[in-house]
Order: sequence, then structure tokens, then C-alpha cells
Amino acid sequence: MSSPFTGRTYQKYKKLFLSHKGAIETFPFGPEIAVYKSHNKMFATLVVEEGVWYSNLKCDPLWSEALRKKHKNIIPGYHMNKKHWNTLTLDGSLPDSLIKQLVELSYVLVTPKKLLK
Repeated sequence: MSSPFTGRTYQKYKKLFLSHKGAIETFPFGPEIAVYKSHNKMFATLVVEEGVWYSNLKCDPLWSEALRKKHKNIIPGYHMNKKHWNTLTLDGSLPDSLIKQLVELSYVLVTPKKLLK
């Protein structure tokens, strides 16, 4: 079986996640789920199912609720603490600027404050 982690969509999100200082890509749950960490703390996941890409991102609980109400492709985090994590469907329906902002927030939420400077 070939790795699902190929192609332009994967490269686009991998580049976005790894653009953050100290970010690394790991596969602790097996070859089907990419996990992006900052200083040993997970801030994003990336998975493809039936040709559709998904990402779990940490989020402020109040903003999570507002995002879920506004965007049908942002739902409570799959296999995650639903108060603090969202799952985004990366099918082109969400603006890239919003995705970038949510990735940045997730990174900031898990990275020790002294390391953000």
C-alpha cells in the first residue's frame, strides 16, 4: 500500500504546519495520520479519507463554537477533546486565510509562551 501523504494538497498543508518555529511532522499513530508538534505538543493532525483531507486544530473554546455555527466544514474535533479541538474539512470550502489563522492559533495555544518570541 502506498502512502496517502503525497500530492499537492498534502504538500500545501505540510508546508503550512512546518512553517512554524520548531514544528515537526510525526506519525505516532501509524502511517495514515500525520501529527504536527511544537516542542512535543500536538497542534495539528492531517489525514485523508476517501480523497478528502481533514485536520484537527486546537482552538479557543468560545471561538470554536462560533466557527462551528458559521462553517459547516468545521466540526467538534474527531477523537479529540471537543471543547478545545475542531476538525476542518479541507475541501476548498474554507478560506485559506481562515485555515492559516486557525493553524497559527493552534500553534500558539500549545507552544510555551517563552518560546514564541
